[in-house]
Amino acid sequence: MRGFLATSVGVVCSAALILPLSQPSGAIAAPPRVPDLPGSTQSLPLAPTGEGASDRSLGAATEQGVTKLDVRPFSLVGVVWDDVKAELHGTVQVRTRAVGSGDWSGWQDVETHNHEHGADLDSAESASGKVRGSTAPLWVGASDGVEVRVRPETAGQAPLPEGLRLELVDPGEGPASEGALSEGAGLEDPAAEGPAAEGPAAEDPAAEDPASDGAGLEDPAAEGVGRPAVYQPAPQGQNVLPELSRAETEAQLDPSVMAGAAPYIGPRPRIITRQGWGADESLREKTFVYTASVKAAFVHHSATGNNYTCSEAPSVLRSIYRYHVVSSGWRDFGYNFAIDKCGNIYEGRAGGVDKAVLGAHTLGFNTNSVGIAVLGTYSLSTPPAAAVTAVAKLTAWKLGLYGMNPLGKVVLTSGGSGKYAKGVRVSFNVISGHRDGFFTDCPGALLYSRLGTARNASAKYQGRA
Repeated sequence: MRGFLATSVGVVCSAALILPLSQPSGAIAAPPRVPDLPGSTQSLPLAPTGEGASDRSLGAATEQGVTKLDVRPFSLVGVVWDDVKAELHGTVQVRTRAVGSGDWSGWQDVETHNHEHGADLDSAESASGKVRGSTAPLWVGASDGVEVRVRPETAGQAPLPEGLRLELVDPGEGPASEGALSEGAGLEDPAAEGPAAEGPAAEDPAAEDPASDGAGLEDPAAEGVGRPAVYQPAPQGQNVLPELSRAETEAQLDPSVMAGAAPYIGPRPRIITRQGWGADESLREKTFVYTASVKAAFVHHSATGNNYTCSEAPSVLRSIYRYHVVSSGWRDFGYNFAIDKCGNIYEGRAGGVDKAVLGAHTLGFNTNSVGIAVLGTYSLSTPPAAAVTAVAKLTAWKLGLYGMNPLGKVVLTSGGSGKYAKGVRVSFNVISGHRDGFFTDCPGALLYSRLGTARNASAKYQGRA
């Protein structure tokens, strides 16, 4: 899942929402198990295979893998390695044996380029010493056998990274209400097809807000600019934040906001909380890190494949979460929000759904942006209309809280992304695709082509003409 970042910045609004947003407490990077939220990760070292397997002079350049192996049940796979700065120049393929039938799948490709979805290079998360190189994870469903092969791009010339390991993730059982939470009614697309998503435009330094920095704020309440000024965490035990009407959403705004011009804030959509999808809060780091504002939304695909049902989406999320934290060494789930193929919206990285939580989704442009991942792979598959509509509804609300126009442009300063050197100021659409900020296919050509539709619909949900 190659992530390319597109962000947009706009005028900051001090709209104050009294939003029910869960702010989970407690977490440790090392994982004490939570009895009612089981789950596990099997980590298997790869070994040389195929021709030259016994020739140690070839070093890490030879093919590596795991031959057919019986293992404990798992549902998601990925490959990690020691040095986060090392690239895997080659291919990764897996085949798995289904629990129950015992049938082996065909070989499936795993996306090898994943680092562009991580934390910014100069962030504390990136410098923690825990982060490892990794492929994108791939959802394979309940399996109990595996085979993997990792081949270098050019035998003998492009060494594979050191310390390759196969990660097999079992999401464990979710909350008893999990199936009902994510049934997905199938949302209609409210807008006609918009223009194809545009890439970054020429620089416009004057457009950048002076408060564009600010990553790593520990207490966003200390700075009211660009963030909801009033916040109340969701009651303990709340699995879903219900959808609100426009009137109900505006009724929760600070009266001082409503005293002026009516804000352009879309109705809050229904959001399944971390508790709702069964996040084990003992896995993540216990503190939250914030950025100054939310000026752009970057849309991604998770590149985990489309072989999941909407009732399985919480299990997919628990698996990705465990892969991000336990296998890849991140502080928490990378994306701020996730959306499944039925249009269900899920809270991602912890810290408050209405807050400017610093994520790890668009390398170089995580500051002042929100990362939204549509679960699946949309390079060759058409994204469901329900998912595109959910992107529109979520961005209408989230960007509206910070005064951003979904049809607007914004200038962001790169933290270093490969495509844009650190310090370069880049103009993006307020709703962009990951590829706008990085050399990547993400969010897939067919989802990227629908971002024009999402922008138009998002603006309509905000009440703009």
